[in-house]
Amino acid sequence: MVGASLAGVRAVDGARRAGFAGPITLIGAEPHLPYDRPPLSKAFLEAEQEPAAPTLRTEQALREKHGVRLELGAPATGLDTAAGTVLVGERAYPYTAAVIATGAAARPLPWLADLPGVHSLRTLDDARRIRAAMDRGGRVVVVGAGFIGSEVAAAARRRGLDVTVVELLPAPMVHAVGEPVGLACANLHRRGGTRLRCGVGVSAVLGDGRVQRVALADGTELPADLVVVGAGAVPSTGWLAGSGLTVDDGVVCDERLCAAPGVYAAGDVARWQHPVFGRPLRVEHWTNAAEQGMAAGRNAANPPAATPYAAVPYFWSDWYGTRIQFAGLPAAEVHVVDGDTDGEYLVALYRQPHPGGARLSGVITMNAPAEVMRYRTLIQQGGSWPDALELAGTRRAARLAASA
Repeated sequence: MVGASLAGVRAVDGARRAGFAGPITLIGAEPHLPYDRPPLSKAFLEAEQEPAAPTLRTEQALREKHGVRLELGAPATGLDTAAGTVLVGERAYPYTAAVIATGAAARPLPWLADLPGVHSLRTLDDARRIRAAMDRGGRVVVVGAGFIGSEVAAAARRRGLDVTVVELLPAPMVHAVGEPVGLACANLHRRGGTRLRCGVGVSAVLGDGRVQRVALADGTELPADLVVVGAGAVPSTGWLAGSGLTVDDGVVCDERLCAAPGVYAAGDVARWQHPVFGRPLRVEHWTNAAEQGMAAGRNAANPPAATPYAAVPYFWSDWYGTRIQFAGLPAAEVHVVDGDTDGEYLVALYRQPHPGGARLSGVITMNAPAEVMRYRTLIQQGGSWPDALELAGTRRAARLAASA
């Protein structure tokens, strides 16, 4: 298992549950035991005292219960599919099956300066540095109003810090969730006390010895003691150069997560052919890493019994006490079917044209935890748009009756 990530650990679970009794080696670039990433931008930053690392398994459990050989603290540097080896520096680890779970890294930006006080958030060490900076107080500028950036902003506000979020798009995540939901996300920031600057990019971060200002493309300069850049991520595939694998916005896999004979991929790094949506997907969310890692490990352990990975993507996020949940895929056409963009409750559906009639492709909710999984099931079943509207009407009527 290459990548001591959630997907890597779940791949171990999948292989063991499939009956694989041989040795398993887990290779990780970081020195830490595998840990959970979602808390790093939420509870880990919000807590008054620094919490313990959100470790996924103890070392004893990995070594003794799961029979894992841990090789931590150095990244994989190559894959030789002909020889069946994973390279870590000068050392070669032979494999009969390999699962690539190296995740993603922060997207590099041309204006990003190597100044103290400027951080991205991908690792436990990143979170510790950001948390230490928040402990010192001051003015926070978050670049990017996606999920990570928005969670960091909400955590900083919870700690009473002055926060400005800068977003190049006209509204947070509008390219992914559509204009109505983007507006609802903007309203969450404003109600949370965060200043939101949309429709403008960053041209530079400036300071004498450490960050002091963020220069925007419109000439504005924002004072800053801490800058957190949440401008997306890119799959960690550079180490696969010369491996013979197809790499195109991730490791390209078939429906069974197989990238080459004996080589599988899972999590943020995998781009696989989705059997329900009929096109390749790469998904950067916790649930996908967990479910896909399990499937990749199972398929790698028993290739003749390998099955397609067809789970509908699902994720959640917490902003300012609001739970946002999404299932499926967004589409150009979005309809708010319950609640509104100015309130604290929202259900919006995504309509996708289809030769056999329009289908439900996705759903996003705010503070509606009982709803999202109903729609996820409908998407998994290839539910039609009329089916989705019927479900929406039924659920809205039940909610209104319960609140009457």
